[in-house]
Amino acid sequence: MTSSPPPFSRASVLDLAPVVPVVVVTDVSDAVPLARALVAGGLPAIEVTLRTPAALDAIRAIAAEVPEAVVGAGTVLTPEQVTASVAAGARFLVSPGWTDGLLAAMKASGVPFLPGVSTASEVVALLERGVREMKFFPAQAAGGTAYLKSLSGPLPQARFCPTGGIGPECAPDYLALPNVGCVGGSWMLPADAVAARDWHRVEELARTASALRR
Repeated sequence: MTSSPPPFSRASVLDLAPVVPVVVVTDVSDAVPLARALVAGGLPAIEVTLRTPAALDAIRAIAAEVPEAVVGAGTVLTPEQVTASVAAGARFLVSPGWTDGLLAAMKASGVPFLPGVSTASEVVALLERGVREMKFFPAQAAGGTAYLKSLSGPLPQARFCPTGGIGPECAPDYLALPNVGCVGGSWMLPADAVAARDWHRVEELARTASALRR
């Protein structure tokens, strides 16, 4: 019997796991075993970036064959990509930045979304529009933990998923911040392991990442 997808609310994408794997799929045949390895390692939220021609088919395959995963679409840049991603089965959306048009499309999609920000003004603009959960990108280049810690005082209602340059060494520092729900990264998907289809290694790296807690 097929298991049901794990339930989550519009406000809890950041709480599914301490780390959201950021996945670039070039071969659709890798999508399902890769997702199964990540889920087995304790990372159910999987962001498949729309950077390759295989991305939407990968989302479709994971949604159909790995129901215990919460698959989302990343690098969402246009309203058309919002529509296509949700049609493929994406259960959340992530963008590196936002415009009013893109934000409107994400709000209308019916699935949770994390619009990208890198400045206090962008955070305030999203709060003004009723959005409290955001992607902080590019995290390391945009000021890292020191910047996010500075935002927590005047803007405590904003919560973030920092992504960009984050690895296992600095991830715990981000997760220790009160305004960080999770981090995004790809260190549990080393290129050589994916190329060799070493899903056991991916699972073990995912298990280590899933153990990162505040």
